Amino acid sequence: MPTPSLAALPIRRLTLRDLIACADLSEDRGWPREEHKWGLLLAAGTGYGIDATEGGLVTACIVTEYGPRERPDLSAIGMVLVAERHARQGVGRRLMRHVVEEMGATPLTLHATPYGRPLYEEMGFKVTGRAEMVRGHFTTGGPHPKVFTRPATAGDLSAILRLDEEIFGCDRTHVITRLPAFSDQLHVAEEHGRITGYAAAWPNMDNHVVGPLIAHDTETAKALIASLAAHIDGPLRTDIDVRHEELLSWVKERGLVSTSFNAVMTYGISELPGDWTQRFAPLTVAAG
Repeated sequence: MPTPSLAALPIRRLTLRDLIACADLSEDRGWPREEHKWGLLLAAGTGYGIDATEGGLVTACIVTEYGPRERPDLSAIGMVLVAERHARQGVGRRLMRHVVEEMGATPLTLHATPYGRPLYEEMGFKVTGRAEMVRGHFTTGGPHPKVFTRPATAGDLSAILRLDEEIFGCDRTHVITRLPAFSDQLHVAEEHGRITGYAAAWPNMDNHVVGPLIAHDTETAKALIASLAAHIDGPLRTDIDVRHEELLSWVKERGLVSTSFNAVMTYGISELPGDWTQRFAPLTVAAG
C-alpha cells in the first residue's frame, strides 16, 4: 500500500494527550523537550499538527488567542516545528497557511528565528520589533532598585489581571490565571498599596525563565528580576524587547549574556496592541 504524500495527510487539533509527541518533535529538531511549557501552551492555546504515518508528528504549532472568545483581539503563533525527516518539503508552509486561514480576520503575531523568518515574510508577516534572549547566572551588585516587591497572593490576582490587560492590550485571563501553578515564583511590585508591576519565574529544563515581566518603569522591572533571581540557584533566562536598552545593559552587568535574537512579526496589524514601554518580556516567545 503506497505511503500517503505529506500534502494528503490531514491537519488536526492537538490536545494535552499529544504532549509527549510534541516534546519528541522538539527533541527531533535539536530543541529542548520543554514538556512543562508544552503543557501550558496545549492547555491555554490551540494546537495544530499532522500525524506521521510511521508514528509521531510531522509538524506542529500552537496558537494562543487573547481577548473575547468569540472574536479574539490577537492570536500568537508559536512552537512551529517540522520533523527533521520531513523538513524542506513544504509541510511547515502548509500548516502555517492553514492556521492563518483558521484565524480569519484576527490579527496575528509571532517571534521568528532567522531560520523561520523568510517563510513568514513570504506569507505576509511584517517585522515590527525585536527581542533579545539573555541567559546566565544572575549576580547581585551595585545599588538595589528602590522598589518594594513581594510574593503575590491570591488576593492580588484581580489587580494583576487589570494591570496586565491595560499594558498587554488584550485580556489574557486564561493564561495569567495559570501562572500560580505553572511558575515557581510570582512576585508583584507595590507602591502606596497599588500594584505597579508583576513577574513570574518558571522552570524550563536546566534554567528558569523570567516572564511575563510587566512594570510601570525600568526600575520596577529591575526590582522584579532581582527579587525573583534571589531565589534561583541556576541559570536565569528571559527575552527582552530590544528597545529596553537600560534593562538589557543592567542584566548584562549582572552576568546574563546575549544568546540570540528573534524578530517580532505581525500579520493584519502594523504594531502590537498595548504599551510596549511597560511590557518588558513575554511569558514565552511562543505565546507572544
